[in-house]
Amino acid sequence: MASHRVLNYFHEILERHRAGYLVLIDPEQCEVATCAKLARDIERAGADAILLGGSFLTTELHPIAAALKSATRLPIVLFPGDSMQLTAHADAILYLSLISGRNPNYLIGEQVKAAPWIQRYALEPIPTGYLLIEGGNRTAVEFMSGTMPIPRDKPDIAGPHALAAQYLGMKLVYLESGSGAKHAVPSAMITAVKARISIPMLVGGGIRTPELAEKKVTAGADFIVTGNVLEEDGSLALMQQFADAVHG
Repeated sequence: MASHRVLNYFHEILERHRAGYLVLIDPEQCEVATCAKLARDIERAGADAILLGGSFLTTELHPIAAALKSATRLPIVLFPGDSMQLTAHADAILYLSLISGRNPNYLIGEQVKAAPWIQRYALEPIPTGYLLIEGGNRTAVEFMSGTMPIPRDKPDIAGPHALAAQYLGMKLVYLESGSGAKHAVPSAMITAVKARISIPMLVGGGIRTPELAEKKVTAGADFIVTGNVLEEDGSLALMQQFADAVHG
């Protein structure tokens, strides 16, 4: 794979549309037998890429990733909760550093353990500053990482964290309120962070309707990520509505 192929593709999406739409698949919620159809539906709906990963993994990742990759031309991008969530059946990996927390294991520890396998699997690493934002309830990522989220009413804290990610050379910033969050990242925080940085910003967690997705794009999100809402519904029509709302 050419260097930066997926990252360049993300930038092309932003040139083509006002924002991009990514669908997150939790391997714990996806059976191998149904993965291929899900991948085809995601592509047909107009999504731009598939993220694969979760906070905690007890199932086998390789066959799920292989089934997804065999069924779609969309990039498969790993969104790992730790260094164990790696597979060669993907195109790239969000090389996350949980910069909103102060747990060294998720700032650099898991990254070091993952690095040789990323190289071995020839995955494209996309350095990403990951900011956990308070979402109204305690989420799996908060519990598993042992970190506190940034308060949702503190954009003055989120902004400098995102800027630090950019200054450290990261290529993306990801603001997330967590899987199953009651509330999405506040629009005011998205706008404040966007004003600080010049790298693309992903926003996910708690975005349950296309109308809300559109509001987050208007606030400044470059990519919208949905996951749980599709596990509850999973319909092609709903994904199409999200894609249309995000792309504008």
